[in-house]
Amino acid sequence: MKKLFIEYPKCSTCKKAKKWLEDNKIEFEDRHIIENTPTVEELKRWIKMSDKDIKKWFNTSGLKYKELNLKDKLPLMSDDEKIELLSTDGMLIKRPILVLENKVLIGFKEEEWKAEM
Repeated sequence: MKKLFIEYPKCSTCKKAKKWLEDNKIEFEDRHIIENTPTVEELKRWIKMSDKDIKKWFNTSGLKYKELNLKDKLPLMSDDEKIELLSTDGMLIKRPILVLENKVLIGFKEEEWKAEM
């Protein structure tokens, strides 16, 4: 199975992760997070596969996160509401995302990615 790399091309962390994948000759399918935002179904499946809390999936340093005052709103929302919100705007989602066969990695930590390859 080819890996799915979900990125925002202008994001410096995404650029670094993509270069790492290419330098390590790892084949992947590239997907633009804004043009093709993950669906509710994808997010539900991937969040489970990532073993990370839903709040880790939010791009907390993003302008959209701050504009919507999500720091205060998220604790009051159900998991389904959080997933629904994430599916509405790719800029709310932490990136890059790397979807492997049995695991999903969010954000780019070279050691973590290396360990999963």
